[in-house]
Amino acid sequence: MVGVSNYCRYPPAVLSLPKVGTYLKPDPEKIALLRPDLVIIERSTTLADRLSALGIPYAEVKYGSLNEIYSMVVDIGRAVGLPDQAATLNHDIQKRLGAIQAQFQGKSHPTVLAILGRTPGELTNLVAVGPGSYLAELLEIAGGKNALTKTPVPYPRISLETVVRLNPDIILDASMMNQAGESTAVQEAHLRQPWLAHPELSAARNGMVFGLTSECLVTPGPRVVEAVELLRAKLHQKEQQP
Repeated sequence: MVGVSNYCRYPPAVLSLPKVGTYLKPDPEKIALLRPDLVIIERSTTLADRLSALGIPYAEVKYGSLNEIYSMVVDIGRAVGLPDQAATLNHDIQKRLGAIQAQFQGKSHPTVLAILGRTPGELTNLVAVGPGSYLAELLEIAGGKNALTKTPVPYPRISLETVVRLNPDIILDASMMNQAGESTAVQEAHLRQPWLAHPELSAARNGMVFGLTSECLVTPGPRVVEAVELLRAKLHQKEQQP
């Protein structure tokens, strides 16, 4: 590994690697200076033509759903000459996710509203997880039921009034991802605070508002099992208490 995007933070070893631009605007000149044997890019970027012109091999992947994660693993495995390892990884992911989902078959699922964006410190400009999205898939596997069901938009903007009307059992706020200079506990407390000021919400009254800061939730990839385990721990916290 010789370079990563500006936002790559996992595993920790990548923090010291050269940065080659953002997700939407990677810098082909910086990439060329690193002389990589292979560049892995998301299919929707415009980088492929520049890499071809520079004679740099690349592999295009697409992600955005659980099935696309499996396809991405296969594509990368093929590109780096390790197809068997890719197949083994996919099998392991599917097996572990299947085992988690099986735990909640035949049981009631709490309604969950997951928030991915909002105005810092306020409950405005809310961006929620809609049906059919990647995170909605993970919520279902983790034993939850998405509170948003009547929108065709994967990540719709909603108002606080809509949240009050939906009145979900659980609110997950992941609108602040690993802010520099603050511990995870402090960030999670900041995320919860505005919601707890609204006792008209059942989740606030019952202490079922959680701040989430792990990037595994918003970066589709092999850490999907980690993401589902994190969601499961929050959704079923009361069941796990003695």
